[in-house]
Amino acid sequence: MTNEKKQQFTLRISKANKTDLIVVLYDMVLEYLEDARVAHASDDTEAFKESIRKIRNCMQELIASLHFEYDVAANLLSLYIYVNKELVRASVHYDDDVLDHVESVIIKLRDAYSQISVNNHEEPLMQNTQNVYAGLTYNKNLMNEELFDDKPNRGLYV
Repeated sequence: MTNEKKQQFTLRISKANKTDLIVVLYDMVLEYLEDARVAHASDDTEAFKESIRKIRNCMQELIASLHFEYDVAANLLSLYIYVNKELVRASVHYDDDVLDHVESVIIKLRDAYSQISVNNHEEPLMQNTQNVYAGLTYNKNLMNEELFDDKPNRGLYV
């Protein structure tokens, strides 16, 4: 994952509510799947296994976020366990074909959560974060981002 993608995910996380965070985790999984495919195509086994490890870390976060007071959590847990098993199989056998199965499951879950997040109007989980404004100014081919630090104790509650 490029540093630019990491910055984009960081910004999304800082502005996300509970449902949006799940969508971000799914997007991170999809990004790491692409990294694994690129590593496999260039025959870089270490990078492939590192990408798989990062996907599994995201899956652990998804498992930790489940609320078992809802019936759907058990179904999601079984899907997450299936994905983890597929990832282990991909890592052990150095097989990128398995990644297609993982991607199809994650895309369906991501799309479902994305639809749910449209109707979720909760406040972002992180409060007191820095404001970022992005837009095209003076040059139609250049994106400018402006950070406004109107909160001197950003991230801290005093």
